[in-house]
Amino acid sequence: MDFEKMSLKELRDLRTKLDRAINSYEDRRRREAMSAVEEAAKAHGFNLSELTSAKSRRGGTVAPKYVHPEDPNQTWTGRGRKPKWVQDALDQGKSLEDLGI
Repeated sequence: MDFEKMSLKELRDLRTKLDRAINSYEDRRRREAMSAVEEAAKAHGFNLSELTSAKSRRGGTVAPKYVHPEDPNQTWTGRGRKPKWVQDALDQGKSLEDLGI
């Protein structure tokens, strides 16, 4: 394309078309990716909705594994940072098994 030979109207039209193409690029790529994923699911004998509607790993509650020896309202699942009462018990020589439910 020789931009020097184009009129101002042609340049502006070209810019409008280019802006539209840039804006729709990500949408086109997303549709292509979705199509590829659907084909892969179909090749394995599944429907994409069957695979994506599976239960999430997050959000479920976890039963507590440890309980405060003097206050049964204070529990800990064993995940994440240790509560202060657990760390205090460990510092006093107790083990996690001693705090187990």
